[in-house]
Amino acid sequence: MKKLVIFDLDGTLLNTISDLGTACNHALRTMGYSAHPLSAYNYMVGNGVRKLVERAAPEVDENTLNDLLSYFREYYDAHCTDTTEPYPGIPELLTQLGERGVSVAVATNKYQAAAEEIISHFFPNVPFVGVLGQVEDRPVKPDPSIVFALLNQFPTPKAQVLMCGDSGVDIETARRACVESAGVTWGFRPVSELRRAYADHIISSPSEVLTIVDGQMGFDRFL
Repeated sequence: MKKLVIFDLDGTLLNTISDLGTACNHALRTMGYSAHPLSAYNYMVGNGVRKLVERAAPEVDENTLNDLLSYFREYYDAHCTDTTEPYPGIPELLTQLGERGVSVAVATNKYQAAAEEIISHFFPNVPFVGVLGQVEDRPVKPDPSIVFALLNQFPTPKAQVLMCGDSGVDIETARRACVESAGVTWGFRPVSELRRAYADHIISSPSEVLTIVDGQMGFDRFL
């Protein structure tokens, strides 16, 4: 049985794509660049806000990129909960994990201040043992440092840890950290990406996390 479930945030716990895309488009328009359709941002997010802006405006120089980042953060800090919402079944899953005595944590490439604000807004009563986002002194996922930092805060045998995410970045992070992974299909990336990353499990409903936690689901990667 698992004792700790580590969740990605964007595309796993919460559908944040509209607020992220709107903030990025605001920054682009402010600097005189063309905006992107919100649907295009599904493939730009996942590696931190700097990489998001680089992908949205790939030809800009470093100074312009920094300006875009400032406009993004200013707007996103004020609007990060406008249209964001939990995926169906996620609040119930977090409650059920708590009832089973399973601890939960967040490991995200979203910058730390935004991660804390969003989690406290949408899940004020969930006792996360850690909410870790992107900070200057720690590399972003798929580097496993964020998982190690969580395990330092809340020591748990790796065999009792499950990491859930919607992208290959999350699955690779779990692999590098030597913990079991579950790729979720309700997020921003296709199932094919999860399979290419060799997710241990691929699940289409939050309730399936409970099946893995209870040790009742086999490994999809061997099918």
